[in-house]
Amino acid sequence: MRKTLQLLTALALALPMTSFVPATTTSTPAQAASPQSQEIGTEESISVRVGGANRSAVIDRPGSGYVKIHFTDLRILPGDVLTVSNPDGTEKYTYNRDLRSSLTATPDATGFWAMSVTGSSAVVSLKNPLSRVRIDKITRGYTEAEMSSQPSVQSICGTNDYKDAVCYQSSNPTEWGKTASVAKLLKNGSSLCTAWRVGPKNNMLTNNHCFTSTNGIEVWFNYQCPTCGGTTSATVTKVLADRVIKTDSGLDYTLFSVNNFTAISSFGYLELDARVPAVGEEMYIVGHPAGKLKKLSLRDNNNGGGYCVVRAVRVNGNVSQSDISYMCDTEGGSSGSPVLSRRTHKVIGLHHFGGCPNQGVRIDLVAAQINPLL
Repeated sequence: MRKTLQLLTALALALPMTSFVPATTTSTPAQAASPQSQEIGTEESISVRVGGANRSAVIDRPGSGYVKIHFTDLRILPGDVLTVSNPDGTEKYTYNRDLRSSLTATPDATGFWAMSVTGSSAVVSLKNPLSRVRIDKITRGYTEAEMSSQPSVQSICGTNDYKDAVCYQSSNPTEWGKTASVAKLLKNGSSLCTAWRVGPKNNMLTNNHCFTSTNGIEVWFNYQCPTCGGTTSATVTKVLADRVIKTDSGLDYTLFSVNNFTAISSFGYLELDARVPAVGEEMYIVGHPAGKLKKLSLRDNNNGGGYCVVRAVRVNGNVSQSDISYMCDTEGGSSGSPVLSRRTHKVIGLHHFGGCPNQGVRIDLVAAQINPLL
């Protein structure tokens, strides 16, 4: 049986325009690899008191892409405000005694997690000298050196062909126009997936293996370069995931809502193309591979530098014949990315596996379960 699968896999790679339909089995085919979530940060225990004579503190972790702070021993007096911001104040979150009213706090048994601050430094301040809080732990992003040492599934197929989304604004304006609704997920301050708005209402899609509980899930919109080849992000809009609406491990999806929908409603949404795509159909993927600024994977050197194409359909994923496969480049953190057809510019797959070929769940199967909820 193994030799048969290896022979079928070789034939599928050699003949990209031929549909590869595996035997009727629930096993994952040889080319499928691991789900593509990604660790991008670590937790640290610290003890920093803010209040009294020291009404501000700076938490600095050079080289980190974000800092997320946990507060305990809370004593925020009526009328006072606890502020967490970046050094220049362009990203700022405020908290009073009613933590949930902020829409950016994640309370727990000992205090709460504030929303992360993009960049390597977070400034914490109180106004009233009689208020007190203590920072007992943080999570912070890995430095470039730490990220490079993280294990990853091989999913850059040949040369790396993905680019900053904005690089295609002029040459491929339709594809670029579909990127705004795609967001980065920061899970519990240390790991990453991708998610996207589906339909005009408060609904987003990602993978089931990314999360099944919304506690501590941040959703970052507009985390992308404003210029092609840039190294810094445009202004990011962050919201917290609110509620899991429906999830399924076999089809590896989680449909969820966010708790401040008006803040992200202007980023647009994607539509589902509820059909099995054709083998050879041109396609593209939008996501946040390795936690990077938003990328558009559109070209494939395995296809002579042309557009990415669907290489096979009805490939085994978590369940039999649930996936499509392609050689579009992805990385850890691309899990949950939308796979779009260049024919309709609607979603035909939900990316979840790396391994070259990489794989996405057939969106026609997902749509059959979630369409009544959209």
